[in-house]
Amino acid sequence: MATKNIAVVFCWLLPLVACAAPDQDDVIAPDRPDFADSPDVVGKGRFQIETGFERERDTADGVKNRTDTVPALLRLGVSEDWELRLETDGHQRTVADELATGQRSRVSGYSDMSVGAKWHLRDGDGARPALGMVAQWDLNTGSRPVRAQGKGGTLRLGAEWDLGDDLSLGTVQGLAWRHRDDGKRYTSALFGIVLEKSWNRHFSTFVEYAARQIAHARDRGSISTFDLGASWLLTRSVQLDTALSRGINRNAPDWDWTAGVSLRF
Repeated sequence: MATKNIAVVFCWLLPLVACAAPDQDDVIAPDRPDFADSPDVVGKGRFQIETGFERERDTADGVKNRTDTVPALLRLGVSEDWELRLETDGHQRTVADELATGQRSRVSGYSDMSVGAKWHLRDGDGARPALGMVAQWDLNTGSRPVRAQGKGGTLRLGAEWDLGDDLSLGTVQGLAWRHRDDGKRYTSALFGIVLEKSWNRHFSTFVEYAARQIAHARDRGSISTFDLGASWLLTRSVQLDTALSRGINRNAPDWDWTAGVSLRF
């Protein structure tokens, strides 16, 4: 019921801002597939959807896991500096194989949703980076087998520098509030740094280090990955992307691959 209510709110808000005439000279700036958020917002009167397919593989404690999700991020521009956001991993399916016995188990369901907002604080100017802040509130609205222990949230600050020669450097840092398996809340940090190269008007690649969670061992520990990815700009409002992540500590999944599309209206 909560999921339906959130979707209805977005459907009502969309026509209220659609009357604004966006700048036709700009191009889409999705937040996927890298971990670091772009400082940009979609702009007043714009609606953007970023979605795709993601597969995660991990082997630990004698169990081989494969998890498939269909992540989606909906972004609605309510002013030139603010946007509303609705995000979910969509349908989630995990297949677990016990290596010793060959026994297989399956868990599936719809993931939790989160609501939030992004504020574009300023544009970049020389050595001054462009800045954007995202506040997000996670709701335990998913199917029971995959639902989180309780509500949580994140507060993230993204920065981006234009380095010249079609290179850009981005960072994200912030705090997250989650629940352990015993239901107790804990606070963790996050950090990411990404270097992106535009090879021409349509094709770009990136390399990234992402500390997706920095936490004490009792709070599920730290999770760090090394990521590579690419994006193809088909039109000013349509972008394809793909990325591959390799876990670089024991708590991170071994591999994660995603491919997706972002559309702006």
